[in-house]
Amino acid sequence: MKNWRTTLRALVALNLVTLTTGMIGSPCCYAQNNEQVAETKAEASPETAAAEVPDQQQTVAEQPQLDTGDNAWMLVSCALVLFMTAPGLAMFYSGLVRKKNVLGVMMQCIFLMGLMTVYWAVIGYSLSFGGDNPWFGNGDHICMQGVQAEWNESLGEPVVPMFSSIPMLTHMLFQGMFVIITPALICGAFAERMKFSAMVVFMLLWATLVYCPLCHWVWDGGILAFGENGVMGGALDFAGGTVVHISSGVSALVCALLIGRRLGQGTEPMPPHNMTYTAMGAAMLWVGWFGFNAGSELAADGVAASAFATTHFGAAGGAVTWAAMEWIKRGKPSVLGACSGLVAGLVCVTPAAGFVQPMWGMVMGMIAGVVCFYSCTALKNKFGYDDSLDAFGVHGVGGTLGAILTGVFATRAVTDMADGAPLGLIEGGKILGGQIAATAISWVLAIVATFIILKVLDATMGLRVTQAQEVEGLDLSQHGEEGYIFI
Repeated sequence: MKNWRTTLRALVALNLVTLTTGMIGSPCCYAQNNEQVAETKAEASPETAAAEVPDQQQTVAEQPQLDTGDNAWMLVSCALVLFMTAPGLAMFYSGLVRKKNVLGVMMQCIFLMGLMTVYWAVIGYSLSFGGDNPWFGNGDHICMQGVQAEWNESLGEPVVPMFSSIPMLTHMLFQGMFVIITPALICGAFAERMKFSAMVVFMLLWATLVYCPLCHWVWDGGILAFGENGVMGGALDFAGGTVVHISSGVSALVCALLIGRRLGQGTEPMPPHNMTYTAMGAAMLWVGWFGFNAGSELAADGVAASAFATTHFGAAGGAVTWAAMEWIKRGKPSVLGACSGLVAGLVCVTPAAGFVQPMWGMVMGMIAGVVCFYSCTALKNKFGYDDSLDAFGVHGVGGTLGAILTGVFATRAVTDMADGAPLGLIEGGKILGGQIAATAISWVLAIVATFIILKVLDATMGLRVTQAQEVEGLDLSQHGEEGYIFI
């Protein structure tokens, strides 16, 4: 601690020396430094200062400056979001399946970490954040063009592309972690019965036809982006209610319906084989979600702090409420119920995290605990679909609920998105229509695209393992390994 303080004092001192010795022209300077230079010049030469200050201010405005604090927080957030996929989601999902499929689920999560990273670097980031067409991205950033640092011969120094106060490379990494976990969420719907080869091709096509378009529409100024150019004013989606949870959850439902039920589902007992995995995975998801939501501010500021608190409160509200529902309905609260509830709460507050106050986030989590409880029990039982690990019941329903409730609880007190105009219904705003429109469009895109992809794959390579392979388990039939070997 003493060394850290000494280093901090040295950095502060160095900055003060830099200011006083006129080294303000460095590419690493901040805007306030230029204002101090302008004041000094105005005192020394009033005749020339007026002409020079506007040019300096314009230069600073045109060249975003690196904020090392923002960048450090974003790199940590990248790690936290990756941590959500494995070990978080991998353990959460694998504990819920039978022991003969534990490695199959883990392999899906781990392989997607590699596969979607390659996809994102080659083409995905460009399709999501390339160009300014409101409908689709372009090829500006294929194979990381314009994203990596490059040596500029004319300047004799490296040029680092910036995204606000962080390097574009950091932004690419952070968004890339989202395209990893979103397809992985869908795996919960077809667990224990989809061919691994079909899963690989499906995820690549799904990312191209569903995820990247939605990402561009919502987060890159497209047709669903908040503002006058968005459909019905666009939607507020802080960290992925439409882009991540509605898209994956609704697609998961289509997968469950088209692939069909597991052999013996409804007639044979299929309890989770290892609830300790699931409990630990849920706890890891809770921790990683702070990077998922608070990191989506792309800065280490007050909004990030609010999103962090809202995320935590939403998870707590969901965990307590779902467990309470079980206590009331069944007489005992379960670990699985508490784990499912905290995830439902997190899903619900994701689109609202940077727009609502923390106590309303807790309310949203509690509402999600009730609604998602019924969607994973009564609703699923009534219609009889085999959503193995409740990907639709938690992410599809929870994401839809969160997107709509954002239009109710969003407030300019957290983030002023409309130049002082009210946002959610609680303060007299009128954004709810845009939230509903974006939700409906996300549902339609996910349903139509997923249906077409699955039908094409089923006709060409087949979606499902054979009955013999399903009885044997995916661990052996797809990967030639066993999760547990008892001698």
